[in-house]
Amino acid sequence: VANLTAGPAFALQGFSTAPELQLLSAAAFLLICLVAVLGNLFIIAAVTHDAHLHTPLYFFLRHLSLLDICSTSTTLPQALVVTVMSSGETSLPACASQLFAFVCFGATECFLITSVAYDHCLAIYRHLVYGPAMSPQVCVSLVAVAWGGGILFSASHTVNTFSLPFCGPTVIDHFFCDIPPLMRLACANAEAHEAAGFAASGCVIMSCFALTVLSYIRILATVVQIRSAAGRRKAFSTCSSHLGTVLLFYGTGSSAYMRPTTRCSLLEGRLAAVFYSVLTPTLNLLIYSLRNQDMKRALRKLYLQVP
Repeated sequence: VANLTAGPAFALQGFSTAPELQLLSAAAFLLICLVAVLGNLFIIAAVTHDAHLHTPLYFFLRHLSLLDICSTSTTLPQALVVTVMSSGETSLPACASQLFAFVCFGATECFLITSVAYDHCLAIYRHLVYGPAMSPQVCVSLVAVAWGGGILFSASHTVNTFSLPFCGPTVIDHFFCDIPPLMRLACANAEAHEAAGFAASGCVIMSCFALTVLSYIRILATVVQIRSAAGRRKAFSTCSSHLGTVLLFYGTGSSAYMRPTTRCSLLEGRLAAVFYSVLTPTLNLLIYSLRNQDMKRALRKLYLQVP
């Protein structure tokens, strides 16, 4: 706590250090931010108002859309202000709060993606007991565990990062307060803290990824036993959108955060963070809406109801 209250202020660089690219990048990311936030709000509204979508799958999808909105809103607004106003100073407590929120939303999404894989596995492999196994109480419990796990995971990373001393320079070569660029600014050896962060991330991410893979192995083994081609197509259609989200989430997340800080350049880290924190929520939106016929019908119905 003393380190947070007495620490120095930080200055964020924004999206680009090149002046000629600042406004262009700000305009592009403002458009992406609006698309991601408004699109996910439409998904939440469509799921809420369409009684046909009041199922466990869309209950989780609504929370995933909420997480994408929160994640985008945590990083982009301040980054846009920094880029346009050329003033990126932020206090150490504000920086720590932003890091905590961003990691919390990302970790919670990781847990929820695993819950959706479990939901798909039960729906296809154990469809006779699917109703009792995925009751509303179970769904609420899974979401509560996801949020609780995200908060604990984020708290450990925030404490691990900001227990380091920061004595200058305090210019963060990034567009938000993220772990790798903050580790670079520490005026003490950060190897032990980086190793602790990798250990915590590895345990959580690899456990969730392993459970997701096991769920899809069981799904695939069940689908190949379905005799009718129509049944197999329906099963694959049910899982395809979520599988796209899984590949996108783990692909961009691992490239951004599962590499040692010293082995990637500042530019590589910035680009990986852009893909993970900015583009992934927008691409998730496209995957949810364009690969799902029920969602497209619900969005069309919602659009026709808007005066």
